[in-house]
Amino acid sequence: MKKIFFTSVTLALIALSSCGENKAKEPSFAEQMAAESEASEKEAASAELDNIGVGPISTIEFTEAINQTMANKGKALFEEKCVACHKTNEKLIGPALAGVTERRNPAWIMNMILNPAEMIEKDAIAMRLMEEYKTPMLKQDLTEEEAREVLEYFRTI
Repeated sequence: MKKIFFTSVTLALIALSSCGENKAKEPSFAEQMAAESEASEKEAASAELDNIGVGPISTIEFTEAINQTMANKGKALFEEKCVACHKTNEKLIGPALAGVTERRNPAWIMNMILNPAEMIEKDAIAMRLMEEYKTPMLKQDLTEEEAREVLEYFRTI
């Protein structure tokens, strides 16, 4: 009888001690803050991708394949007009441009190329870039077609 009692008590204690092991762990305050910060950053990045800026361009649709002829013309224009301030993989007078088509809406990029002064005055992202780099982007007098060629080049870097 004692053996059954001790076995029963032992099994009961094992069962009780294992209760709650499958409960989800409450995240710490730091983990909660990190998750909120990450969600906030994703929301901000999404909002930046939705921002088309201020200027003549309201939408740009990319085809899946890069138009290499346009990209080549855009590269030549970039090398002629932009390399004094921009590099592809490093900050210079202006931001590095590698991956810019993933960080910014294509219409925003076109409007920044075509309409930099008004963008710096009225667009939140352009204002923030001006504050960071302390130098306004200069108008290069590109046509919409030329700006689109530069944008196509940006897709390759």
